Amino acid sequence: MRLVTFNLLHGRSLHDGMVDQTRLADTVTALDADILALQEVDRDQSRSGHLDLTAIAARALDAPTHRFAAAVVGTPGEKFRPLTHEDDGHGEPLYGVGLISRYPAHSWQVTRLTPAPVRAPIYINGPGGGFTLLHDEPRVLLAAVLDTPHGPLTAAATHLSFVPGWNLRQLRQVVRALRTLPAPRILLGDLNLPARLATLVSRWHTLGCEPTYPSAAPKVQLDHILADPRGRQHLPAVTAVTTPAATISDHRPLVVDLG
Repeated sequence: MRLVTFNLLHGRSLHDGMVDQTRLADTVTALDADILALQEVDRDQSRSGHLDLTAIAARALDAPTHRFAAAVVGTPGEKFRPLTHEDDGHGEPLYGVGLISRYPAHSWQVTRLTPAPVRAPIYINGPGGGFTLLHDEPRVLLAAVLDTPHGPLTAAATHLSFVPGWNLRQLRQVVRALRTLPAPRILLGDLNLPARLATLVSRWHTLGCEPTYPSAAPKVQLDHILADPRGRQHLPAVTAVTTPAATISDHRPLVVDLG
């Protein structure tokens, strides 16, 4: 079983600044994931050609199970508003996370995470980049109970706040939400935290320690695949951990092979 988490940067290449559907599909195909969590995912955004990036990735993997969960309506860094159950943003640009699986899903669960109330500095890669103060945006946790060859498995995708301390608060909320779903449980995502802090606060075990950011020469690990120790004995052993170079994004994907 291959698990992958990948912050897409909405499919944009740092080399030419473009979002190309074929390039995205080729990148995802090469990952050959059985379960793939995506962050910074666009749907119907003009900057990414009004594409459904989750659907493109699912087709590239020939995966029958996939879902996109929007965190906001609009475009982060520009104009956006929180997405709520009463407002699904139908027909408007959306931004959030995706979860794709080659295994069928018995059920899905979406948990909304409150944004930090303060602005915080963040580094923007690419031409004209650098540190800038940004308002945090709402975040979302997307979880599925999957029927895998190793039995039922809860897999979840998320992208936590870049605001120090607030992401720890969100991580605790994520753990509480996932503990309501069947074990074993795996969390995949960009947690905006180093591995040691993520495991210390969550008390979950990391399945792979490798730097993932920035993509050209990774120095820190922001992207993680964590397993709840409750029920971990039912998971196959880790056999390989890699962070392959990709033609898109400012992150590298984290790839963990089990069994």
